[in-house]
Formats: sequence, C-alpha cells, structure tokens
Amino acid sequence: MMLLWDFLARLSPPTRKSLLGELERLELCGIEMPRSADIRAKLRAEFGKDGSDPNNANTPPRLFFAPLDLLLSDGAPEHANSGKIARGSLNPIWEWISRDLLPTMARDFVTQVKDLIAADKQKEARQAVTAFQTKVVKYLESTLRDPDSAGQTRLKLATYTASRSAYDDLVKIMQALRARDVLAKFDGVLPETFAKFDDAQVRRTSALLQGLAKEDAEAVPFAIALIARRLRTPWQLIHLATKATASRNAADVAATPHAIVVSMVLDRIDDDRAALRIALRNNRVLTARDLLTEIYDTENALQLRIEQFDHSAWGARLASLLDGVAALIEDEVSRFPEEVGHVLASRRLRGRDSLAGRLAHLASKGRDAMTSGAAYCKKLINAA
Repeated sequence: MMLLWDFLARLSPPTRKSLLGELERLELCGIEMPRSADIRAKLRAEFGKDGSDPNNANTPPRLFFAPLDLLLSDGAPEHANSGKIARGSLNPIWEWISRDLLPTMARDFVTQVKDLIAADKQKEARQAVTAFQTKVVKYLESTLRDPDSAGQTRLKLATYTASRSAYDDLVKIMQALRARDVLAKFDGVLPETFAKFDDAQVRRTSALLQGLAKEDAEAVPFAIALIARRLRTPWQLIHLATKATASRNAADVAATPHAIVVSMVLDRIDDDRAALRIALRNNRVLTARDLLTEIYDTENALQLRIEQFDHSAWGARLASLLDGVAALIEDEVSRFPEEVGHVLASRRLRGRDSLAGRLAHLASKGRDAMTSGAAYCKKLINAA
C-alpha cells in the first residue's frame, strides 16, 4: 500500500483531482475497483468531495462555477438529467478550459482573483469572475457551433474523464452561465419553500416560467430545477404539466408546455436508484429505506395522476428503472434468512398497497372523474 501512496504523491495536484473525480463517478455507477475506497478517502481529505479545497470556498474555480451551485447533482453522471449538471463534471471541464480552451486567459484569471481575494477586494474579485464567465461563454458558443470543433472538444474532454455526460454538461454550463442573471432573478422571486403546491401556486409558477421562456427558452429546465428544490416531495413537479390540461391522458400531458417535468421526475428516480445502490453497499439500511419509500411514492404519483402512463414512453422508462431497483432489493433481501425478514421487503413501503393508499387512489380517481365531467358539461354549454 505504501507504494500506492508514493505513486499518488508523485502525481500533480490536478491529476490527483481528476483521479478523485473518476473514482467518485465509478462509485456512483456501481463500479468498485480494488482499494478504491481507501484512495477516495485519502483524496477527499486533500481536495474535498468535489475536487476542491474543502476549507476554501474562494478558489477561482469554485467562484467561476458558483452560479451553478443550485443546479448541481450528486447523482450518477451517466444519464441525462434535464436542468441539472453533474458535480463530478466540473473538475474535468475546468481542466479542459484552463489547459485547452483558454490556457493563457485562465492562468491570468486565477492569478488576478487570488490577488484580489488576498487584498480583500471582494467586489473586484466578483467582477473579475463575471468577466471571465462571459469570455468563456463566448468562446464556447463559437467552439461548439462548429461541428468539427465540437467533435474535437468531445475527444479532448475524454482525456480528462471517461464520463459520457461531460460534453452534455459542458453545453449546459454554457447555457446556465449565459442565463445566470435571468436565473438569479427567477430564483429571487420564488418562495423559500412551497408549503403546498396547489392550483393557485401552480398557476403563479407556470406564469413565471412562461415569462422566463420569453427571455431565454434554454433557461427553462434550470428554472424548473430551482422550483423542484423547494417542493415538499419531488413528484409534485408533475403538477406543472398535469394541471395545464383538462385531460390527464399521457399523450395530452406530453403536449403541454412544461411536459419536461415528467422526465425530470424520472431523472430523480434514477438518481435515487444510484444512491440506493451506494447506501446498500455501505449497509446504510435506514437511508436505503427512505430512498426506496421516495421511489415508490413517486411511482405511485406518476401512475395515479397521469392516465395511460404505463403505455407511454415515460412508462417504459419507469418500468426499466423499477426493474433496476427491484434487482438491488432482491440482492439485499436474499442475504438474510426468509424467517428473519428485512425492512426493505415490507409492503408498507409501497403506500399504494396499504388500505390508506388504496382509499387515496379511489378518492383521486373520483376527483378526476368529477373534473372531467365538469369540463364536458362546460363544453356542452358553450356549444349550445
């Protein structure tokens, strides 16, 4: 093991940061390498979980990516996650920016910001960060607009990380930084939390999203991610789509302006599935129970509030995700004798299977029938 530590010590700090990022990514994807846990622990102590100095939030890279803080996801960075950016992508993308895209400007930026922070000139440091963000966005727009340059960017990013989502995250970083002021304004008018996401609140929030879309349509998924952070339960996000149409048929919901919210809720299940895998691997049963409960509650909400959901593309994706979850639970439960039982095998985790869950399901169906009936009567009256 000493030979391994000696080898790590000979690596440059940026290389050790990249190694930590790759090991974190592999862990989230369920790939375990020999002794990787010890290596991660050592590198985390040096750099922190996101590859930066854990005791200093004022490093130039941290300040550069600061507008993205509320959009970062700690989930497995191998699947598309609308409106979210994988935290693990930041370090390799910064390395690419500082070594390949704008090496001289990035070096000058780092020196300038460090000097300004040392002189306690916080305002000037923020101005320098904003100016460099604008420069990077402009260069990215030019680079990614050309297919050949975009292809070269993909290849170059692959030398810093094997993550398939790094290029997509680079595009999202460009979009989010370009919309930083619009998103900051949008975030500022949202309530700190949504105590309830009722019809009135959904209408107000939808109106805000429509106004944002007129300014910057690409910013809408990020704005929805900001909304999701404030909801009591993640699945409530689907109200932005289901309440925009009288019919809750999956095809009609898919045609609404904010139908992307359903995919974003499925993204959350995918993130929960990855977190569940890690929790089970580390014997954190209570954490696994909470994650599993959230997954089941979200499944129930989707199927309850969107008709014909199982027959849609969304339903096919959900079925695939649940198959993965079921395999994880089966492997975990099989480690224990049948007579012992396991908390994760309890039917009570699936609210829909309980008496209260079945009654809630029937009540919701009744409300839907009344709503549809009222809409139909209104249509007949207008026709007359």
